[in-house]
Amino acid sequence: MSTKELVMTRAGLEALEKELEELKTVRRKDVAEKIKVARGFGDLSENSEYDEAKNEQGFIESRIAQLEAMLKHARVIDNDDLSLEHVSVGTHVKIEDEDGEVEEYDITGSTEADPLNGKISDESPVGAGLLGKKVGETAEITLPGGATVAFKVVEITRSAL
Repeated sequence: MSTKELVMTRAGLEALEKELEELKTVRRKDVAEKIKVARGFGDLSENSEYDEAKNEQGFIESRIAQLEAMLKHARVIDNDDLSLEHVSVGTHVKIEDEDGEVEEYDITGSTEADPLNGKISDESPVGAGLLGKKVGETAEITLPGGATVAFKVVEITRSAL
């Protein structure tokens, strides 16, 4: 994992910490028990339960390392210090496209992105294109397919994250 700073909300930080705690205290113990039970089945070279448990253990340890690295480089957005002058991580933005269609998004760090629920990353094409824009300004954004769209910023508020 790179050492770049990860910008996130307090809720995003707490979700990562909760997942890490669950992996360390519950899932590690569960998989250790599965391995212990699977060893009791005999020959490990043909023991699918053992192989599956070891694979799960590897996944858990990998995810723990990933979460620890993410938390080490996390920078939490403080809502009290959040400027509503321009679009930034932690803001909720209402935008209008060229056809007059209005959409709303919460701008988040990459770890909290959930586009299906209106949370877009500051690293996504639309999120990155909106960063720094003020109400009334238009962002010309090139989408992954190559098409260019224009979004006018209609409103900026604090995200409810």
